[in-house]
Amino acid sequence: MAVRDIPITEVPSGRTGSVTNGAALAAVLAAGIGCFAMGLIVFLVEIRVLSVPALYGPAGGVTGRTTLAVVVWLIAWAILHWRWRTHELEPRPVYGATLVLIALGLLGTFPPFWGLFGD
Repeated sequence: MAVRDIPITEVPSGRTGSVTNGAALAAVLAAGIGCFAMGLIVFLVEIRVLSVPALYGPAGGVTGRTTLAVVVWLIAWAILHWRWRTHELEPRPVYGATLVLIALGLLGTFPPFWGLFGD
């Protein structure tokens, strides 16, 4: 299910005291996107498709990878928050997409998975 397929109902701006869940669900989905980004970055670095420099020498290459993943997470969060902040969304598809993205992110950081595509 794509993000654009998530049922959205806009809350009228004239209503007072109404609570929307769009901003919270934007944070949840952005977390899943950040996890997926981390897994994808690690996977691409390990199979030598992507080169990410180390930002702090003593810590090694992990500093560049995690910084890039955090930037992707923040961008995703900002865009989703901006688009969904006044909306009431069905939470179940967002939670499902987030769990799938987290699982794929974990898979990308799993060394035996890299071995299937490595040298």
